[in-house]
Amino acid sequence: MPDEKDKHEGTWLQWPHEYTYGEEYRQEVEPIWVKMTSTLTEGENVHIVAYDDGEKERINNLLIDKGLNMDKIDFIIAPTDDVWARDSGPIFVYDNNKNLKILDPAFNGWGKKTPYQNDARVRENVSEQVGIERIDWGEFVLEGGAIELDSNGTALLTRSAVTNKNRNPDLSEKEIEKYISDLGVSNFIWLDGVPNLDITDFHIDGFAKFHGKSTIVTMKEDDLAEWGLSSKDMDTLLDAKNASGQKYKYEYLPLSNKNVILKNGKALDYKGSYINYYIGNTVVLVPNYNDPNDKIANDTIQKLYPDRKVVGIDVRELYKNGGMIHCVTQQQPIPLK
Repeated sequence: MPDEKDKHEGTWLQWPHEYTYGEEYRQEVEPIWVKMTSTLTEGENVHIVAYDDGEKERINNLLIDKGLNMDKIDFIIAPTDDVWARDSGPIFVYDNNKNLKILDPAFNGWGKKTPYQNDARVRENVSEQVGIERIDWGEFVLEGGAIELDSNGTALLTRSAVTNKNRNPDLSEKEIEKYISDLGVSNFIWLDGVPNLDITDFHIDGFAKFHGKSTIVTMKEDDLAEWGLSSKDMDTLLDAKNASGQKYKYEYLPLSNKNVILKNGKALDYKGSYINYYIGNTVVLVPNYNDPNDKIANDTIQKLYPDRKVVGIDVRELYKNGGMIHCVTQQQPIPLK
């Protein structure tokens, strides 16, 4: 599997609609999708999954009205339940012959917590419409946000989101590792995680991300504890070694300074993470919260990616529904042949 910061052909987005959670939901979060699309098209294509032909026309007109470069934007039509492209969208990999394929593990709404039947078919629909062959992983459930790879043989993941009986009740940890080893992984860093703390059962991409092959971007211990990590998991994360047995270096981002306050003034009872950023070809999209620590996080991430422009995106209306920028984006790498 190529690294997120490798050259993209484009980024996939599942566009918000009204058909699962209503018109108010769409109106609250849609400006985030417009901002992501506008920013990403500076350096790559954006592929939009639209619910139906009517939605395609509506989105197309909206983006034209906003002055976006429509030469960089295309659509496929596929009904979706929600917007979480990281978890249900196409996962692109290269096979041993350097052919681009779509990896298709099962998706079951994070343990059947939400409607998921449409989202479970998104990868198959994309494969059929764009003509990229699909690798069907059958009943093995794995969300994209549940695993981090360093592109050098190591996977970082939580048991609560992967080996959980609401995902893979009939697979042992070793059997799960055998699936994931097909991605070139030989070294597994397992954290226990926290089942039921959030809808994802504690996805890794909320609090840890590889930066290159030798560094992990995460939080300091006090913030990790506030995020929900146990002392055992903190020790495992902060003493992690790569596939060659070498310890990782660490870069740290804060949590938001305060509990997140929505645009209507209502306060959530938790802080926001900046780890859930997305690396585009020319930009890095960083979740922001109208918080004093936005600048600290943006500046730190800018130093990590000096060849890209950091763009902070206000995700508060999305965050109250359980996710941030990385959760709703999925990269498509360039073809190698």
